[in-house]
Amino acid sequence: MTWMIIRLILCLGFIAVVLFYASRLAKKRGLGQGNGLIEVVARQRMGRTSTVNVVRIADIVLVVGATEEQVTLLAEVDAETIDLALSERRGPVRLGAGEAGPALGTPGLAARSTSGALAGSVFDRNGWGTFVHQLRERTVRRS
Repeated sequence: MTWMIIRLILCLGFIAVVLFYASRLAKKRGLGQGNGLIEVVARQRMGRTSTVNVVRIADIVLVVGATEEQVTLLAEVDAETIDLALSERRGPVRLGAGEAGPALGTPGLAARSTSGALAGSVFDRNGWGTFVHQLRERTVRRS
């Protein structure tokens, strides 16, 4: 009888430990939180404790900076701009065997026209793309 009680206590302890770690894992991954109204569209770490997040709340898209101490609203972005950027990020359209695409290194790939809320700011993708393209042009060894 004593052995059964010891086994029962050990089994209940094992189940409690498994549930504890499962709840920590679920909390860390964000499972079980929210009601579908708030969606984190993108997240980028800027430092050890700071991130920039793009958050969609219903039809409003916000760019938010977060540190350990505070959360700061950086910008409000047009929802269509975010949808367009996400569709571009998912990957380019594959060309067929006979179709010719733009050559690598052409200025058309580096320069994109942006008219969103981030145009001209540090977060503007067009500005960084142009900057990287110019760096590549300067560092290419020509024989």
